[in-house]
Amino acid sequence: MMKNLNTITGKSKLVNSFVAVAWFAFRLLGYGVSNPAQAATPTQHVYPSGVEVAVQIGNDLYDSLDKKDRNKLQEPPIRMVDGSVPEMAPVANIGDNKMVGQLSVSVGFVNLINHIAHALAVDRIQPGYFDQYMSYLGTETATGAAPEPPDILADRCWTDSVMNDQASYFNQIMGMTMAINLSHHYLGEFNKYAGQAQPGKPVAINNLVTSSEWDKEVRAAVENSLNCAYATEGAKALFSAIDKMPHRPAWTADILPQNVDIQRLNKRLAKYEVAFFHGGLN
Repeated sequence: MMKNLNTITGKSKLVNSFVAVAWFAFRLLGYGVSNPAQAATPTQHVYPSGVEVAVQIGNDLYDSLDKKDRNKLQEPPIRMVDGSVPEMAPVANIGDNKMVGQLSVSVGFVNLINHIAHALAVDRIQPGYFDQYMSYLGTETATGAAPEPPDILADRCWTDSVMNDQASYFNQIMGMTMAINLSHHYLGEFNKYAGQAQPGKPVAINNLVTSSEWDKEVRAAVENSLNCAYATEGAKALFSAIDKMPHRPAWTADILPQNVDIQRLNKRLAKYEVAFFHGGLN
């Protein structure tokens, strides 16, 4: 709680005198800011969007769903797991004597989306940067943590303007990706395809659903995302970049099917967004 400044006015002169004396002594001892022997500490760059933000996005998506759809999900809907490998997968739990769904999301997946969103934001000041990074990811065959974008620690990549865009793109991409995967639960695809999972591995449902099922999930996910004010711009950019990859890493199956027509998909996203803001999806 903030204190009322009027209650401490009587102490201000004493405090100011103490501070002045302390500062003078500090400078005499050679520890002031003018001391050339004390090097400045480099700025530590930290993404504003991390695990807590990802969990909140999942909560927002859950809260905006109809009650009948929420009843098929567990609250909270996101289960964060340790691990540097980017992974997002629908999982099932027993709750109130019934099967309910969650999304298992690795820390590595959150880090990946932060990098992708950052590269997309930097692209505004350095055109071609995003495609360069995504192309590099498309040649990466390692199964561990996704590499960060090149030269991303440069100060120009961390200005307020760039980081505002980065946070916005993170919300958009994470929102759409989570919304699609949540729809596997409440639209019934998880129950239909979960039996095809390999022992010890979550099933990549995006690669099992039919085109008709996928279309329904995309529509539901767009409405869910837009209800939470997560626009489609970031997701469309990511989908287009995945389409250009010479080799799709395993994590892309957590985002969209292998054989989806991405140009058609992005046209549908744009159409749905226009319809949403002109009376809603029908």
